[in-house]
Amino acid sequence: MNNKSASPKAGKVIRCKAAICRIPGKPLVIEEIEVEPPKAWEIRIKILCTSLCHSDVTFWKSSTDLPKLPLPVIFGHEAVGVVESVGEYVEEVKERDLVLPIFHRDCGECRDCKSSKSNTCSKFGRGYRPNMPRDGTSRFRELKGDVIHHFLNISSFTEYSVVDITHVVKITPHIPLGIACLLSCGVSTGVGAAWKVAGVEVGSTVAIFGLGAVGLAVAEGARLNRASKIIGVDINPEKFEIGKKFGITDFINPATCGDKTVSQVIKEMTDGGADYCFECIGLTSVMNDAFNSSREGWGKTVILGVEMHGSPISLNSIEILKGRSVCGTYFGGLKPRSDIATLAQKYLDKVHLRSSFHLCDPNSDSAGLLVFL
Repeated sequence: MNNKSASPKAGKVIRCKAAICRIPGKPLVIEEIEVEPPKAWEIRIKILCTSLCHSDVTFWKSSTDLPKLPLPVIFGHEAVGVVESVGEYVEEVKERDLVLPIFHRDCGECRDCKSSKSNTCSKFGRGYRPNMPRDGTSRFRELKGDVIHHFLNISSFTEYSVVDITHVVKITPHIPLGIACLLSCGVSTGVGAAWKVAGVEVGSTVAIFGLGAVGLAVAEGARLNRASKIIGVDINPEKFEIGKKFGITDFINPATCGDKTVSQVIKEMTDGGADYCFECIGLTSVMNDAFNSSREGWGKTVILGVEMHGSPISLNSIEILKGRSVCGTYFGGLKPRSDIATLAQKYLDKVHLRSSFHLCDPNSDSAGLLVFL
């Protein structure tokens, strides 16, 4: 099907501003760029709201152990926007639809997408691809014609971006843009990790290492699943007051544990170890702490943080034989096309019932994270 567009810019190159990374670790530069029209199975989006995810920072620092990014590149992958125009064969969305561009692909057709065992998509193979997934080319150009590269299939630090349809989810226009934006990465990752990956049960105990946006979203997911004890671990004591809004019942500052390790403290608090532990920082040392804090017999550790130094994790095999398990997850195990709508509707239902949603302290690093009250 060839979708004909009524947009006056459809089929034409758009000039707009973007924040460009030219040197790793150096300030981004605001420049005027050209954004090409979408090709087949692609859409061009006007970005309405975007936020900064820690993964953007990790890649911006460009550790040598992470996938090498071609430069220059436009970062950003947590956003919401409106469809400006569509390419051929796009039937899922149309102009002016509100959409979430999502870094985690969901084609709905491959063997992985059809399986309930994971949220992996193998339509275009595996591994990191710096530009458009189908032909490997970029839709961004400098005014002089040189290529600017995409990031995580999204690149939202620009006024307009082009995204493959497998990375797009249509969303209700009734949800506030600032809330919708967070559903495209951080909130979904955290809530999904507790809901889909761990499967936190009523009355279970949870320990969360790192109370940034993702960690607080994990707490919210655990609270929604009615965990009895949700322990937050962070070196910033101010996070406890913030965390209480998301269900944190207890707080541990590793710097004030004295002669005891964090895992020893958690085992004392949970009568042998937490049922579920979540690592939301991205450090192998913390991953080990999380694993050692889980209960023998059935304790499960879920890793959400991207290891910022590329270091491998090393676990004691004897401890694994005792029944502990560890797993990782991208995007909280959620399948974007179906699960994002569920989270959005849950938010809207709660607004309708109690009208009591609020945001975190705007000065905290978890600013903007929504609360399901």
